[in-house]
Amino acid sequence: MIEPPVLVIYAHPLPRHSRINRPLAAALARLPGVTMHDLYARYADYDIDVVAEQRALAMANTVVFQFPVRWYSVPPLLKLWIDEVLEMGWAYGPGGTALRGKSLLVVASAGGSADAYSPQGSHGHEIERFLLPLEQTARLCGMDWLEPLLLLDANAADAATLAGHIDRVSACLGGHARVPGKEAVHESA
Repeated sequence: MIEPPVLVIYAHPLPRHSRINRPLAAALARLPGVTMHDLYARYADYDIDVVAEQRALAMANTVVFQFPVRWYSVPPLLKLWIDEVLEMGWAYGPGGTALRGKSLLVVASAGGSADAYSPQGSHGHEIERFLLPLEQTARLCGMDWLEPLLLLDANAADAATLAGHIDRVSACLGGHARVPGKEAVHESA
Protein backbone atom coordinates (compact mmCIF):
# COMPACT_ATOMS: atom_id res chain seq x y z
CA MET A 1 0.00 0.00 0.00
CA ILE A 2 1.08 3.57 -0.62
CA GLU A 3 1.69 5.18 2.77
CA PRO A 4 0.39 8.74 3.22
CA PRO A 5 1.40 11.44 3.45
CA VAL A 6 2.34 11.46 -0.23
CA LEU A 7 4.41 14.16 -1.93
CA VAL A 8 3.97 14.33 -5.71
CA ILE A 9 6.82 16.02 -7.55
CA TYR A 10 5.13 16.92 -10.83
CA ALA A 11 7.29 18.06 -13.74
CA HIS A 12 5.81 18.88 -17.13
CA PRO A 13 7.50 21.66 -19.12
CA LEU A 14 4.50 22.09 -21.46
CA PRO A 15 1.41 21.23 -19.41
CA ARG A 16 -0.98 22.92 -21.82
CA HIS A 17 -0.04 20.23 -24.36
CA SER A 18 -0.57 17.39 -21.89
CA ARG A 19 -3.29 14.85 -22.54
CA ILE A 20 -2.63 12.82 -19.39
CA ASN A 21 -0.24 14.52 -16.96
CA ARG A 22 -2.17 17.74 -16.42
CA PRO A 23 -5.53 16.05 -15.66
CA LEU A 24 -3.74 13.38 -13.61
CA ALA A 25 -1.94 16.02 -11.54
CA ALA A 26 -5.24 17.81 -10.92
CA ALA A 27 -6.89 14.56 -9.78
CA LEU A 28 -3.99 13.66 -7.48
CA ALA A 29 -3.91 17.16 -5.94
CA ARG A 30 -7.50 16.60 -4.75
CA LEU A 31 -6.69 13.39 -2.89
CA PRO A 32 -6.51 13.51 0.91
CA GLY A 33 -2.98 13.05 2.22
CA VAL A 34 -1.41 14.11 -1.09
CA THR A 35 0.68 17.28 -1.50
CA MET A 36 1.45 18.41 -5.04
CA HIS A 37 4.63 20.29 -5.97
CA ASP A 38 4.33 21.46 -9.58
CA LEU A 39 7.98 22.22 -10.31
CA TYR A 40 7.40 24.29 -13.46
CA ALA A 41 4.80 26.44 -11.68
CA ARG A 42 6.96 26.85 -8.55
CA TYR A 43 10.34 27.30 -10.17
CA ALA A 44 9.86 28.82 -13.61
CA ASP A 45 13.20 30.54 -13.01
CA TYR A 46 14.84 27.19 -12.11
CA ASP A 47 15.82 28.63 -8.71
CA ILE A 48 14.81 25.73 -6.47
CA ASP A 49 14.18 26.35 -2.76
CA VAL A 50 16.19 23.36 -1.56
CA VAL A 51 15.34 23.81 2.13
CA ALA A 52 11.59 23.97 1.45
CA GLU A 53 11.75 20.90 -0.81
CA GLN A 54 13.76 18.94 1.75
CA ARG A 55 11.28 19.94 4.46
CA ALA A 56 8.40 18.62 2.32
CA LEU A 57 10.29 15.40 1.62
CA ALA A 58 10.99 14.89 5.32
CA MET A 59 7.24 14.97 6.05
CA ALA A 60 6.30 12.46 3.32
CA ASN A 61 6.26 8.69 3.55
CA THR A 62 5.89 8.23 -0.20
CA VAL A 63 7.44 10.39 -2.91
CA VAL A 64 5.98 10.29 -6.42
CA PHE A 65 7.77 11.58 -9.50
CA GLN A 66 5.10 12.35 -12.12
CA PHE A 67 6.37 13.36 -15.56
CA PRO A 68 6.35 12.69 -19.29
CA VAL A 69 9.41 10.83 -20.53
CA ARG A 70 11.48 13.25 -22.62
CA TRP A 71 14.49 12.06 -24.59
CA TYR A 72 14.55 8.84 -22.54
CA SER A 73 14.79 10.72 -19.28
CA VAL A 74 13.05 13.09 -16.89
CA PRO A 75 12.27 16.71 -17.85
CA PRO A 76 15.18 19.11 -17.19
CA LEU A 77 13.71 20.81 -14.11
CA LEU A 78 13.09 17.45 -12.42
CA LYS A 79 16.72 16.48 -13.11
CA LEU A 80 17.88 19.77 -11.57
CA TRP A 81 15.57 19.18 -8.58
CA ILE A 82 17.13 15.74 -8.04
CA ASP A 83 20.64 17.17 -8.36
CA GLU A 84 20.05 20.00 -5.90
CA VAL A 85 17.55 18.63 -3.38
CA LEU A 86 18.97 15.14 -2.88
CA GLU A 87 22.23 16.40 -1.41
CA MET A 88 25.06 14.26 -0.10
CA GLY A 89 24.91 14.29 3.68
CA TRP A 90 21.15 14.80 3.61
CA ALA A 91 19.74 12.19 1.20
CA TYR A 92 22.71 9.84 0.92
CA GLY A 93 26.32 9.39 1.97
CA PRO A 94 27.71 10.00 5.46
CA GLY A 95 24.85 11.29 7.60
CA GLY A 96 22.45 11.22 4.65
CA THR A 97 19.52 9.31 6.05
CA ALA A 98 16.60 11.72 5.55
CA LEU A 99 14.91 9.53 2.94
CA ARG A 100 15.75 6.11 4.35
CA GLY A 101 12.66 3.91 4.62
CA LYS A 102 10.47 6.14 2.44
CA SER A 103 9.07 4.89 -0.88
CA LEU A 104 9.59 6.25 -4.40
CA LEU A 105 6.97 5.74 -7.09
CA VAL A 106 7.40 6.85 -10.70
CA VAL A 107 4.21 7.78 -12.56
CA ALA A 108 5.29 8.49 -16.12
CA SER A 109 3.85 8.73 -19.59
CA ALA A 110 5.43 8.32 -23.00
CA GLY A 111 4.19 8.92 -26.51
CA GLY A 112 5.77 5.72 -27.79
CA SER A 113 3.86 2.46 -27.86
CA ALA A 114 4.70 -0.73 -25.97
CA ASP A 115 6.02 -2.11 -29.27
CA ALA A 116 8.33 0.88 -29.68
CA TYR A 117 9.58 0.34 -26.10
CA SER A 118 10.77 -3.21 -26.71
CA PRO A 119 14.10 -4.74 -27.68
CA GLN A 120 12.83 -5.03 -31.26
CA GLY A 121 11.18 -1.59 -31.30
CA SER A 122 12.46 1.80 -32.36
CA HIS A 123 13.69 2.62 -28.82
CA GLY A 124 15.55 -0.69 -28.47
CA HIS A 125 14.62 -1.29 -24.81
CA GLU A 126 11.63 -1.62 -22.52
CA ILE A 127 10.75 1.68 -20.89
CA GLU A 128 11.83 0.40 -17.46
CA ARG A 129 15.44 0.42 -18.69
CA PHE A 130 15.21 4.19 -19.11
CA LEU A 131 14.03 4.48 -15.48
CA LEU A 132 17.09 2.71 -14.04
CA PRO A 133 18.78 5.98 -12.94
CA LEU A 134 15.71 6.78 -10.83
CA GLU A 135 15.63 3.28 -9.37
CA GLN A 136 19.30 3.56 -8.46
CA THR A 137 18.69 7.01 -6.94
CA ALA A 138 16.03 5.46 -4.70
CA ARG A 139 18.42 2.70 -3.66
CA LEU A 140 21.26 5.14 -2.98
CA CYS A 141 18.94 7.15 -0.72
CA GLY A 142 17.71 4.02 1.11
CA MET A 143 14.23 4.29 -0.38
CA ASP A 144 11.92 1.47 -1.40
CA TRP A 145 11.46 1.42 -5.18
CA LEU A 146 7.83 0.79 -6.10
CA GLU A 147 6.78 -0.68 -9.43
CA PRO A 148 6.29 2.31 -11.79
CA LEU A 149 2.84 3.20 -13.09
CA LEU A 150 3.28 3.92 -16.79
CA LEU A 151 1.07 5.02 -19.63
CA LEU A 152 2.56 4.25 -23.01
CA ASP A 153 1.17 5.51 -26.32
CA ALA A 154 -0.26 8.46 -24.39
CA ASN A 155 -0.57 10.67 -27.48
CA ALA A 156 -2.89 8.16 -29.16
CA ALA A 157 -4.79 6.96 -26.08
CA ASP A 158 -8.54 7.33 -26.19
CA ALA A 159 -10.56 9.07 -23.47
CA ALA A 160 -11.44 5.79 -21.72
CA THR A 161 -7.77 4.77 -21.50
CA LEU A 162 -6.78 8.17 -20.11
CA ALA A 163 -9.60 8.10 -17.54
CA GLY A 164 -8.72 4.53 -16.57
CA HIS A 165 -5.10 5.50 -15.96
CA ILE A 166 -6.14 8.48 -13.82
CA ASP A 167 -8.50 6.25 -11.83
CA ARG A 168 -5.83 3.58 -11.32
CA VAL A 169 -3.14 6.03 -10.14
CA SER A 170 -5.63 7.90 -7.96
CA ALA A 171 -6.78 4.66 -6.33
CA CYS A 172 -3.18 3.63 -5.73
CA LEU A 173 -2.26 6.94 -4.08
CA GLY A 174 -5.56 7.17 -2.28
CA GLY A 175 -4.70 3.99 -0.39
CA HIS A 176 -7.53 2.00 -1.91
CA ALA A 177 -5.43 -0.22 -4.16
CA ARG A 178 -2.12 -1.98 -4.20
CA VAL A 179 0.50 -0.98 -6.74
CA PRO A 180 -0.24 -3.23 -9.71
CA GLY A 181 2.37 -5.62 -11.04
CA LYS A 182 4.37 -4.93 -14.17
CA GLU A 183 1.89 -6.76 -16.36
CA ALA A 184 -0.90 -4.34 -15.40
CA VAL A 185 0.82 -1.00 -15.84
CA HIS A 186 1.52 -0.88 -19.58
CA GLU A 187 -1.46 0.48 -21.39
CA SER A 188 -1.91 1.30 -25.01
CA ALA A 189 -4.81 2.71 -26.93
